[in-house]
Amino acid sequence: MTDSGMENARHEPGRAGAVPRLHSQAAEILARRIRAGALPPGTRLLESRVAADFGISRAPARHALAALADEGLLSRAERRGYVVTSLAGSGDGSAEAPGPIHLSPAASWERIYAEVETNIVSRTAFASWRVVESEIAKHHGVSRTVAREVVARLNQRGIIRKDDSRWFAPALTPLHVTELYEMRWTLEPIALAKAADSVPKDLLRRALRSTQTAIARADTLTGADLDALEAELHGEILGFCGQRTLMEALRSYQSLLVAHSFLYRWTPALFSSEPFLPEHLKVLEALNQGRTDHAVEALREHLRASLGRALMRIEAVAAEFRPEPLPYLQNAPQASTSDAASLEGKLPALGGR
Repeated sequence: MTDSGMENARHEPGRAGAVPRLHSQAAEILARRIRAGALPPGTRLLESRVAADFGISRAPARHALAALADEGLLSRAERRGYVVTSLAGSGDGSAEAPGPIHLSPAASWERIYAEVETNIVSRTAFASWRVVESEIAKHHGVSRTVAREVVARLNQRGIIRKDDSRWFAPALTPLHVTELYEMRWTLEPIALAKAADSVPKDLLRRALRSTQTAIARADTLTGADLDALEAELHGEILGFCGQRTLMEALRSYQSLLVAHSFLYRWTPALFSSEPFLPEHLKVLEALNQGRTDHAVEALREHLRASLGRALMRIEAVAAEFRPEPLPYLQNAPQASTSDAASLEGKLPALGGR
């Protein structure tokens, strides 16, 4: 697999922290108006008018109209522009009326962050890398200030660290991954114990239902589905622990969740049914029943079991993926690693295969 194979993943909806692009925001609002009948069949939509109404340039307006045409909500007008199709709009016209609206563009750093994050994480399966801030700016055509913000966010997510005044992304070696998981199974159970009484009941019920549904259709789950389930337990629920310092520490050791976002998409299917699903189910059932101690222990067991599977995925990526060079990533000296004996007793059996 090459970098070109990642293009679709960079633009998947729902990525944490991402703001929809201007054309996506415009298309969503127009679609809502059309379906509600606020823009009845036969209404002509011109690129210039849409751009003016939404306070955007003509390029995103053009993309928005083309996207709606692809959905069948619009059709090309005889001379210019588009018209709302007769098949669209079953509402009563009570939706928001057409009119000027200002769309909020994504912050500059958000426009490139997902791509930079994926590029770095996908390469840590092979080696450690120096991350050169100035080259990020040059490669993506942004200012040093924007590049600096991207680097700061990568650091907050635990993806890169500082060493001798330089940024680097540590390789996902067995030793490094083991250390990260050891910290996770130490800190996350503490966070869950503190969060248990504060998590909204409807969130716990929703998380339980989504996990049960995922188990029922385990053979059809996508990488994005698995991402969402991981984020629900390890992010959203733990976020109710009420301790900012603990959550900041957790995020710095949860860089593996970012890595998994990539690994779930690009590793071959290693299991007929994803083993973490019944493990999550055990945690969520205990939480819904008010058995916090059982939930905490189930979470710890889940994280211990996940270590071996994470190492398998990383090994699979290293065998399949061939990254192209990037100017802002330079080979860094490999961090010191102990021999295999140092890991003896730390790697749990790969239960759930």
